[in-house]
Order: sequence, then structure tokens, then C-alpha cells
Amino acid sequence: MGNIEDKPIIGIMGGIGSGKSAVAAEFVKLGCKVIDADKIAHKLLDRDDIKEKIVALFGREVVDSSGNIDRKRLGEIVFADHNKLTTLNRIIHPLVIERVEELIEQYKHQDQIKAIVLDMPLLVEIGWAERCNKLIFVDCEEKIRAKRAEKMGFDKNQLKNRENFQISLDNKETLADNTIENNSDFSAMVRQVADIFSDIMNNIGKRGF
Repeated sequence: MGNIEDKPIIGIMGGIGSGKSAVAAEFVKLGCKVIDADKIAHKLLDRDDIKEKIVALFGREVVDSSGNIDRKRLGEIVFADHNKLTTLNRIIHPLVIERVEELIEQYKHQDQIKAIVLDMPLLVEIGWAERCNKLIFVDCEEKIRAKRAEKMGFDKNQLKNRENFQISLDNKETLADNTIENNSDFSAMVRQVADIFSDIMNNIGKRGF
């Protein structure tokens, strides 16, 4: 790649179980680097100083038998209470954003990386949509998402609870530059990613980049 300013930032949006990670993995195959905000947050939960703050706020019930934060239990608590979720986000979010900024800066200067993909559940909510050159919405039928979420350990109620704290999927789709249908046909999803990425790379330097 040439100029580092020409490296596009692509934001991925979609509901839980829509297949955002699978879409992101296809972008990796095309030469992109993915920044996964959830993975960054999970790593932060292993830090001793963060553990101490979380236990002080939510009690020992969020700690498993190994002394680590039980993410599932913590999720059940905070996604049932908006104030508790806000409290947790105040601890975690600034550190996640700081790490995302570091990684963007790092990847900008690596010539072999063609584009940077942001897989951040609250991309729109925290105002990061404006940082992206392109926004992609991963669309998936609710019943398929529910099945995928079940495999991830969420039941239908937990799925709804979590999504109630985000802007609606309809709004996210409206904001998107492109929509990827990801209901069942993997090869169709792969083709859609390839077509969108080709279009993005062909338009670098034109209006919007």
C-alpha cells in the first residue's frame, strides 16, 4: 500500500449471533487486520487491578473457582440492570478504546495490512461510526441468530436483554453502507465480503476515503 492515510477503516455491525466474527475472518483472508473489542475487554478482565474493582462493585459471586472473573455470571448481572452495566462500562470502555487507538496507529504503519476492520458491539453507540470509512451491517434471521446465540451460551431472554442496551438493528442497517446477508450459505457470505472489499479498495482516494 502507499500512503498510510489511504488505509480504510471498516466497521462491522450486527446483532448477537449474526456472524460478525465469521465476516471479519473473511476480511483477514483478504489482507485486513481485525480489532475485536470483545477480546480486548476479556483480556482486561484478567488484569488484577480490574478484577479488584469488579469484585468490589459486584461481589465475590462474579469470581469462579479458579479466581477469575466469571464472564457469564457478570453478564447476567449487568445486562439485567442498566446502572450496573453503566458502572462496568465506565471501568472497561476507556481502556478498550485506548487499546483500539493503539492498534489502529500500529496497523496504519504496516504496509502488508490493506485495511483495518473494527468488530465493536457498541461501535455506533460510542460514536465510532464516524471513524470508519465504510460501515457494514451483517444481517441474519432472528431464529438463526437465536440458535447461534444458544451455542454461545445465551438463551432468547439473554439475547433480548443484551440487545436492549444497543440501538436497534434496523437503525444500524440504515446507517450501513453495505449489508451482508448471512443466514446459512457460507460461500454466498464469502462472495459478498470479497465484492464489498474489492469495491472499497478500488475507491481508495475517491470521495468518502
